[in-house]
Order: sequence, then structure tokens, then C-alpha cells
Amino acid sequence: MGDAFTAGRTRPPVGGARSGSATEPLVIVAGRDRVVATLNRPEARNAIDQAVVDALHALCAQLEAIPRVLILTGADGVFASGADIAELRDRRAADALRGINTAAFQRVRALPMPVIAAIDGYALGGGAELAYAADLRLGTPSTRIGNPETGLGIIPAAGATWRLPQLVGEARAAELLLTGRILDADTALAWGLLNAVHPAEELLAAAHALADRIVANDALATRYAKRALQAPAAEHPRLDLESQAELFERPEKHDRMTAFLERRRSS
Repeated sequence: MGDAFTAGRTRPPVGGARSGSATEPLVIVAGRDRVVATLNRPEARNAIDQAVVDALHALCAQLEAIPRVLILTGADGVFASGADIAELRDRRAADALRGINTAAFQRVRALPMPVIAAIDGYALGGGAELAYAADLRLGTPSTRIGNPETGLGIIPAAGATWRLPQLVGEARAAELLLTGRILDADTALAWGLLNAVHPAEELLAAAHALADRIVANDALATRYAKRALQAPAAEHPRLDLESQAELFERPEKHDRMTAFLERRRSS
């Protein structure tokens, strides 16, 4: 995986060079300013098992060391159908307290640069919670997203209970989590759970276009904006003002503002 991170082109092509083999649970296509990670367990509808969790931790370690935009997607028309039920059925109280999926998804959420989830097909249970950990979510007409965990005798404990109210409000989060309702793409878009819906064949290109807009901006300013967005209310406005003070002293701020003023004068 490491070689792919240092190689590269700015925008990894769809179907471009990949790290690892097709049998690995997470297939990586990496470029200078972004990484595409594809959940790759099509035989299990990309269910999230321990191997996927381990691969997510390894990916996050790379992105923490060399920050770049992450695009998360799934193979064969499915984002992730949920946690692997065969593994989940055998887990006990000690496993729940370890927060196996929770720790991985929190690490994805805390990545320095934005994370885009490109969701085709099902994103259910743990798959939905992985999508909720992203900063931006794109879907297709076939996207189906929700948390049916209570029907299996458990709760969504890897982020849904605290992230969904922030995304869609408490009343809608309660409806989703207490009934197990699965949203279609149009409803998810209307509720603000998806940022946009694109034809399936255009989904990854749309994710790249969104990444293009992000990476055109100053990287440190983007990182600080993401950090401020995720900060607790008690940290505002102190965090914003301290971040702004640092950014004000950088030459990049002066250069970008000068370029903006020159473009405006010449237009």
C-alpha cells in the first residue's frame, strides 16, 4: 500500500493503478492529493469484517501521516451492506466494549482532510455508519441507507446515535433508528443525508469533481475548517480565532488574496 501513496498523479483515474490484489478487502488507488478506497468484498456485499476494519486503520495511518482527500466507495454496486453478521453473531460483551467498528469509523471521521463517501446501492447498518463518518456523501438513484440493527437484537453503536441527529435532526434520527426504516436516494437527499445524487456511471467522476474543488483551496485552511466544523460548541469561537490568527500570518493567505484582487481587476 505504501508505494501507491508516494506515486503519482494528482487525480487517480477511474480504474487506474491499484495497490494490492483484487482479493484484498480494501483496494487503494492513490494520487498526490487524494486517495480512492474501494470496499472489496463483493461476495458478502462488502460487509465490514475484521479484515476491512484492519485495512481502514492502515489507510488512516497513511492519511494521518500524509493528509489528502479520501473518497470511499464500494465494489459491484454496493457501498457496504452492514457489519459482517457471521462475525457479529459470535461477538460478546467484551467485543462490544472494544468498539471494533467504532474506533475505525472515528479514525475516518477525524482524518485531517475531507472524506467523501460515494454510495451506490446499499449502505446499511455499519455501512451506513461508515458513510455518516464522511464529511460529504454522494449517492445514486439506487442508494438505500439506514440502520436496521434493532431488528437483529442490537443497536447501531458505531456512530449513528450521535451522528445522525447532527445530520438530519433528532426527530428524523429517532424515526430511522427506532423503526429501522431504510431511506431511498430521493428521501436521503431531501433529508440532507446525501449532498447530491448522480447516475451510477457518473458517481466516481462526481466524487472526483468534488475533490477537485476541495484541493483547489489552501490545504491548511481546509484542514482547519474541517477541525472547526467538528469541534464541540464550547471550543468556539476560541478555536476559530486561533486558527484564523495562524492563517493570517502565512504567505499563502497574502498570495491567494493578491491573486484574487488581480483577477477581479482584470475581469
